[in-house]
Amino acid sequence: MSSALLRHPRFVSLEGGEGAGKTTAINAIYAALRARGHEVVLTREPGGTPLAERIRAIVLKPDADIADEPLSAEAELLLVFAARAQHVRQIIQPALQRGAYVVTDRFTDSSYAYQGGGRGLEADWIADLERRVVGLLPGLTLLLDVDVDVGRARANSRDMWPDRIENEQDDFFQRVREVFRDRARHDAQRFALIDASQPQDRVAADVVARVEQWLQEQERA
Repeated sequence: MSSALLRHPRFVSLEGGEGAGKTTAINAIYAALRARGHEVVLTREPGGTPLAERIRAIVLKPDADIADEPLSAEAELLLVFAARAQHVRQIIQPALQRGAYVVTDRFTDSSYAYQGGGRGLEADWIADLERRVVGLLPGLTLLLDVDVDVGRARANSRDMWPDRIENEQDDFFQRVREVFRDRARHDAQRFALIDASQPQDRVAADVVARVEQWLQEQERA
């Protein structure tokens, strides 16, 4: 794959910390794009293919055989990129090539935020992996931004057992949020910052409005 990053006009990513409401938002985007007659592929990271989902389980919810072995930050990053390599080649690229829209719950920005900001790994290393392994940028990234305490309270209210990431402390998630916001400031053409502290229906409406604006801008280009 080329070392250059291709920004694709039919590729949308959703980013944000824990409890930001990405699931509701991604379903609203799917409905809006389908209403326009587009084929839409919904996917997620880590994951998206059978092999990538296996890697996701190792990273987030390891089975009993390996659950007690600490996962180093470096191994976590490389596993995430291994899953992403499969995801890009098996799901994202084929869908874009046939003219579909792809909407993903997380993409490489999450590696900068979680493994970079949260774990403290060098952004230059992540950028090198991004160029060598991924080579692709979303045309639009919607960052659902919410205060860490609000997002964590929402996440903790779910009737679900927390995964390895969700078990981290508040300062970890604060660093994650700061990196997300910094990336949005430095790439305002790609990012749309959405206030995710609002009720979920309002967040979904703001997301769909921004997607509609993006589609109209492309049509005029």
